[in-house]
Amino acid sequence: MKRLATFILILLAGVSLFAAQAKHPITFNDLISIGRVSDPQISPDGKLVAFVITYYSTETNRGDSDIWVVPFSGGEPRKLTNSKGADFHPRFSPDGKRLAFISTRSGKPQVWVLPLEGGEARQITHLWTGANLVEWSPDGKYLAFVSRVYPDAKSDEENKKRDLEKAKSKVKARIIDHLLYRHWASWRNGKWSHLFVIPAEGGKPRDLTPGYHDVPPISLGGSPAFSFSPDGKEICFEMNTDPMVAISTNNDLFVVPVTGGRPKRITTNKANDNQPIYSPDGRYIAFRAQMRPGFESDRYQLMLYDREKGTISSLTKDLDRSVGGAVWSPDSKKLYFTAQDEGYSSIYMVSISSRKVVKLIGKSYNTSLRVSPDGKSLLFCRQSMNHPVDLYVARANGTGVRQLTHINDALLSQLEMNPAEEFWFKGAGGTKVHGFLLKPPGFDPKRKYPMVYLIHGGPQGAWSDFFHYRWNAQMFAAPGYVVVMVNPRGSTGYGQKFTDEISGDWGGKVFIDLMNGVDYVLSHYPFIDKNRIAAAGASYGGYMINWLEGHTDRFRCLVNHDGVFNTVSMYFSTEELWFPEWEFRGTPWTNKELYEKWSPHNYVANFKTPMLIIHGEQDFRVTVDQGLQVFTALQRKGIPSKLLYFPDEGHWVLKPLNAELWWKTIYEWLATYLK
Repeated sequence: MKRLATFILILLAGVSLFAAQAKHPITFNDLISIGRVSDPQISPDGKLVAFVITYYSTETNRGDSDIWVVPFSGGEPRKLTNSKGADFHPRFSPDGKRLAFISTRSGKPQVWVLPLEGGEARQITHLWTGANLVEWSPDGKYLAFVSRVYPDAKSDEENKKRDLEKAKSKVKARIIDHLLYRHWASWRNGKWSHLFVIPAEGGKPRDLTPGYHDVPPISLGGSPAFSFSPDGKEICFEMNTDPMVAISTNNDLFVVPVTGGRPKRITTNKANDNQPIYSPDGRYIAFRAQMRPGFESDRYQLMLYDREKGTISSLTKDLDRSVGGAVWSPDSKKLYFTAQDEGYSSIYMVSISSRKVVKLIGKSYNTSLRVSPDGKSLLFCRQSMNHPVDLYVARANGTGVRQLTHINDALLSQLEMNPAEEFWFKGAGGTKVHGFLLKPPGFDPKRKYPMVYLIHGGPQGAWSDFFHYRWNAQMFAAPGYVVVMVNPRGSTGYGQKFTDEISGDWGGKVFIDLMNGVDYVLSHYPFIDKNRIAAAGASYGGYMINWLEGHTDRFRCLVNHDGVFNTVSMYFSTEELWFPEWEFRGTPWTNKELYEKWSPHNYVANFKTPMLIIHGEQDFRVTVDQGLQVFTALQRKGIPSKLLYFPDEGHWVLKPLNAELWWKTIYEWLATYLK
């Protein structure tokens, strides 16, 4: 018997060892195969959770989204929609018997409603201009949604006629007479986004916000962008009415009767107000607000508008964190919200009566927060650097966290991915700076590894313990690199003062923070080969790559994705002008000295490090000329350089086959100088 038991143990150990050996570093095929979970919604009876899973394919070269449901108590998820088009944005009807969602199954995105007790989905909207962001009225009578229309068009048929005339015309020129005429990766083409309502059973949509303003605003909006009052009589929404939105962050909140009428402004703050949510008892509207006009990265405070008194107050004025998504408790006595918090996204609660803020869940990255109808549980998305998004549930006090879905477990069991390790060091002026380190698969502490130093964008952004689907840290580590991600000055989640200290100082304290970060990891992690280090970054991270090029020769090679090279020319070609005007304290003609001081193009004489440049033609934020300029400079100086140009991508590389080439090119570039 003992021999048999011993044999079984040896056999099990062998199986376990084989399973461990069968694991492999993540590949692009693994990354693109991951199901991306988003937008969880709890049914009114608290028994079901609807959510979206998006899968990308190199065969179709696009993503496909479907709606799934899972019991709130736990169990196997079930696929609810399976159309050839994308199905997303699920919303339960107030009685829980139907599910409204957006689908492209008939061509353009439209509102559809699916009976949950059986039967086929039915198309509710049939607009030429399509529909998005659907929400139910609390009485179930109406559906609200948004659509991009010609403001002076009198009907949907007129919208269609104009679009078809443009498509048929052999002249493709545009006549433009105002800012903002394009945004991120899209031309506006004379259309504005309007808020509509339609009877839940179908019918003619009613435009609640006619005119030359966007609902939701073109940028800096919240989620939700609009919401119904509990009695179903009005809708609160976000809108920017300033004459030139390219220089304005002044989104305000308005209310309008569901039956139509003149919208009433309820906030007069000159900075950004967004994300309105009515309290269940109808007394309040909670929303987020920034206090400094023109600054898109000011701290978001959670505000309370008293509908009876017409007063506004802050619930989080003493919390030095920027509020993310918020949600009411069913009894209207509390609000739960998320906020970036030192490389994580924590969950907080604030009492309406005492104004006391309590952190419920920390040291993890949590988003898309929801509260169960009985107020006893929280539902949220959670991810980490070695685990993509899944749904999690906890008690309302933050205890008893449990994983609800296991969407990618089969794939993850085959991958060797290490967890992120955090560290702190002293940056410019002795200020504490936070960072993450990721060891490569098969890590051996006795070996020396090359290092890839990742620099985040924003610049008011942050590396967090999350599973980035584009700049994925595990993918950078997979070839055998130690990956280091530091959150220097300007990063969010470390207090507003820390975030503020990059504005007007793009190559100053942040550069010292980054260089001190390199010094720290090289002195504290002996397995990093100090002679084989590279740096890579995108957007502001790409700017910093250009800045490093002219200010240090510590790196063997550099990777610059969509980075700013010439701050002056970038100002005149970008779309959201409030951003450079805040960051450089004015325009190039009112504060030329600051633009010139922090422009990498002025330091080309010092360039010497090999660089890979990546840029997309459809990037209207950091326009393609920025990438072309730095490539010209490097080539003219005879410095090894390569340009990867995407004619069909914007600020991000989104098409699967383009992403595959992106990773292949970066891998080859890094291997040339680090291997």
